[in-house]
Amino acid sequence: MEVRGRVNTDSSRPTWGIELTPEHPPDQIAALAALAEDEGFDVAFASSHYFNRDPFVTLSRMAEATDSIRLGPGVVNPFQDHPVPLAARTATIDEVSDGRAVYGIGAGDRSALANLGIDHERPLRRVLEAFSVARELWAGETVSHEGTFVARDASLNLEATDIPVYVGAQGPHMLRMSAKHANGVLINASHPRDLEWSAGQIEQGLADRPDEYGAFESLAFASVSVAEDADAARAAARPPVAFIAGGAAPPVIERHGIDAEAVETVSDHLEAGDLTAAFEAVTPAMIDAFSIAGTTDSVAEQFSAALSHVDGIVVGSPLGPDLEWAIQATADALEMAYERDETN
Repeated sequence: MEVRGRVNTDSSRPTWGIELTPEHPPDQIAALAALAEDEGFDVAFASSHYFNRDPFVTLSRMAEATDSIRLGPGVVNPFQDHPVPLAARTATIDEVSDGRAVYGIGAGDRSALANLGIDHERPLRRVLEAFSVARELWAGETVSHEGTFVARDASLNLEATDIPVYVGAQGPHMLRMSAKHANGVLINASHPRDLEWSAGQIEQGLADRPDEYGAFESLAFASVSVAEDADAARAAARPPVAFIAGGAAPPVIERHGIDAEAVETVSDHLEAGDLTAAFEAVTPAMIDAFSIAGTTDSVAEQFSAALSHVDGIVVGSPLGPDLEWAIQATADALEMAYERDETN
């Protein structure tokens, strides 16, 4: 089965992506997506967390407000929702956006799934089976599947379509699997050290990728915070950095030389539900390792370093203290990083 290539078909420049979080009403997110389109972004993802507004409802509003930017969940998981209706919802977004959908799928956050009483078993196999079945359904096939989930004689009452699959990944096995089977990867990392390591894992997966699968795109799904004042930008990065650091694997903590006890403190506060204490416990070293934060010029420098290892960057939460200003500033920073790399 031949699969569609990269989201950004212009290989002369990096892909610009943005994550918009439906902690705000769908109409507000749609307006931000329209602004991102005007600023030159190629793809906009609506993040998926059970405690926020529904990403697919939000994506439908984003589709109405935009004309050309690609749109997709970033990312859903096949534990919280069955893969077949996930495929149907994504195909619906493709339909209402005139073929602009992208399918962002990953294993999900273990702690968030635990809040819902959902087991997180065999995540790599579950993700692979989920998007493989989705591709068959989008091709108009009737599918029966017995694996990490069950589907019997399932089909979609929709026109056949072909939607690019981007896998949210951080660990070595998921990174290699995405390179072998998906259209692209959303690397949950911001720092060049992590992105360089990830690139090595992806190269291993690409060695086993069938030629008929076409081009593969590697995107850094980075936590970004930009503001006119660097301290304000770094302060705004504390909440997402707390969750990233609290869930980081020991080898990642060691890679950055971060105090393991400080990470444990953040993690303990998160598990206890004391978010304020968790955010306050975030150290400068954690912000440096797990986010791209600062002024426009500083962020541009960090983007340039990241682009040494990936095909593009998805500007992820929190964006900055002022969302509209941050979208414009990150677009400027991406352009500055591209121009800097072109002249070097």
